[in-house]
Amino acid sequence: MPGFTTQRRLAASDMGIGESRVWINPDPEVAGELTDAITLEDIRAQIKAGNIKAKPKKGNSRSRIRIRAAKRAYGHCKGPGHRKGAKGARTPRKEQWMTKIRALRKRLKELREGGQIDRRSYRLLYRKSKGGEYRSLAHLSAYIKAKGLTRGE
Repeated sequence: MPGFTTQRRLAASDMGIGESRVWINPDPEVAGELTDAITLEDIRAQIKAGNIKAKPKKGNSRSRIRIRAAKRAYGHCKGPGHRKGAKGARTPRKEQWMTKIRALRKRLKELREGGQIDRRSYRLLYRKSKGGEYRSLAHLSAYIKAKGLTRGE
């Protein structure tokens, strides 16, 4: 079977695709017609006849990426070997602060509404939280316990 290099090139330019996407009918009965097709008009006639077609585009499969994303959602594949960028680039300081302060304020609100601390203690602890005195919820709880700020003590 001839190479059909010229025909492939002409068909690709006419269809506006790459040469690798040009499909030429491998049937030996059609081969004679295709060998004679050397002008652009001849090629267009072969395209119309269905002897030359455009193959569909190939894409990249995203299945492996989806699997990895699902694993990362519950904390796998995130070890030191997979990290690029500083700690602050992966979770910015402001984001860490927002997460912490929201948790602290939520806990303080629960304690106040549950009657474990009074309004004065709430305001004091709220201001200290805003000032960055507590590292975490555990630290806040330890402070409240140490200072005896809970009601009934």
